[in-house]
Amino acid sequence: MRAITCLHDALITRARQSPQAVAVVEPGQGSISYGELDALSDRLRDRLTQLGVGRGDRVGIYLRKSIDSVATLLGAIKAGAAYVPVDPGAPAARGAYILDNCAVKVVVVDATLADKLGAALEERSAEPTVIAVNGSLVGGAGLRAALDAADERASAPGVSSVRSDPGDLAYILYTSGSTGKPKGVMLSHENAVSFVDWCSESFSPTAADRFSSHAPFHFDLSILDIHVCLKHGATLVLIGEDIGKDAPRLAQLIADERISIWYSAPSILALLAQFGGLAKHDYSSLRQVLFAGEVFAVKHLRALCELWPRPRYFNLYGPTETNVCTWHEVPLPVPPERNTPYPIGKVCSHLRARVLDQDGTVVTRGSEGELCIAGPGVMRGYWALPEQTSTGFFKDADGTAWYRTGDIVTEAEDACYTYLGRRDRMVKRRGYRVELGEIEAGLYRHAKVKEVAVVAFADELAGLSITAFLSSHEAKRPSLIEIKRFCAENLPLYMIPDKFTWFDSLPKTSTDKINYQRLKELG
Repeated sequence: MRAITCLHDALITRARQSPQAVAVVEPGQGSISYGELDALSDRLRDRLTQLGVGRGDRVGIYLRKSIDSVATLLGAIKAGAAYVPVDPGAPAARGAYILDNCAVKVVVVDATLADKLGAALEERSAEPTVIAVNGSLVGGAGLRAALDAADERASAPGVSSVRSDPGDLAYILYTSGSTGKPKGVMLSHENAVSFVDWCSESFSPTAADRFSSHAPFHFDLSILDIHVCLKHGATLVLIGEDIGKDAPRLAQLIADERISIWYSAPSILALLAQFGGLAKHDYSSLRQVLFAGEVFAVKHLRALCELWPRPRYFNLYGPTETNVCTWHEVPLPVPPERNTPYPIGKVCSHLRARVLDQDGTVVTRGSEGELCIAGPGVMRGYWALPEQTSTGFFKDADGTAWYRTGDIVTEAEDACYTYLGRRDRMVKRRGYRVELGEIEAGLYRHAKVKEVAVVAFADELAGLSITAFLSSHEAKRPSLIEIKRFCAENLPLYMIPDKFTWFDSLPKTSTDKINYQRLKELG
């Protein structure tokens, strides 16, 4: 039986063992050692405790990716709270909804975003304590300055880090919701530690490794980046949004920072293979390339493997509710005749998998069914959504709760799973889970929109494109600029449709429901 520890134990241990080792790097701006990161997160822990944060509370993080945000999430769990990272690039109203929904007691926010967020929280009558951080200061200086200013007003006595129980919440990650509102996935210390331990066994990281941090902290890929890295005393290289999708600059950064373990959505790797100019750089440090979040088109994977022939490649699969639950090492070289995606692989050693039909009966190997997962890595449930939590699981005769992933798969004789598609209207876009219903709900908030139906289409270059079909209450329809501006104010960037098509009235079925099949044919 694996011994369960707190998620923050790893940092504390490494800070004692190697206080001078570099923990986190902000390329071209600064870095922080393990000892300094431990001390800075301790200071935030003390301040949060002084503000009344304790075991079971929630702390919001509304910061751009930085050393400050790494120290903040560590300080929150040291105080016994769960950290709730929110996308600072999404509309403030969405961030305020999330922070209000899970009733954060304190939110640490970038000072330049504080006014907009504060106004959005006020509209919801939410009043968490706000710690504003100057995001222009680097290397942890912004958070230090904010804590210094707070200490001048009232000191925060030093306290010990909370020894969280395995079932205590470590973080809540909000994902797209089919009701039109994001829903919070509750992950415990046991969930997180069991996943980090599995990564350690599977990928054998060392203190010499340099991990990429490409995923934003509100995205579940960040759990591997941050916590596996810190457990092994390695160095985390932060990659901001400004460079994260700029293929030539990103290619240069990977080489310059000597990244050895890379993890991202396939769309980013495809972008690098096509437009990064990878042949110009030295990637001798790169030893593992991990990808997850969407299907990796084989032609782009093949091109990448030809440009980066040295690393091992791993296809990781899993929803936010389980983090990674299956994995598959890509055998190299990728044959020129292969044109189908690689399987999602075998179940991770800390989990169990079953393929069930609609009645909850295990299907025979080779037959299609829904992949269901059980084990210590599976979420506790959705925040304040008991019905969705209940329907999200299937309980068998011995009481084991199996999480229904919603993904349709087949299982081969060697227990390797192949992904076939979804049973609902959820899609993966740039690695993010997107409920098409949430996009529809956002568009319905436009005063001129009468009907809306959102459809996803396969796209050879981007992997997926999204079209919104609409009708208007008025003869004069909103312009493309107007509707795009509206989307930017009401939806996260990754949810904004690629195309908008207007009708006088959307096609209907015989029961007067929107005919999605007809729209797919028209698209």
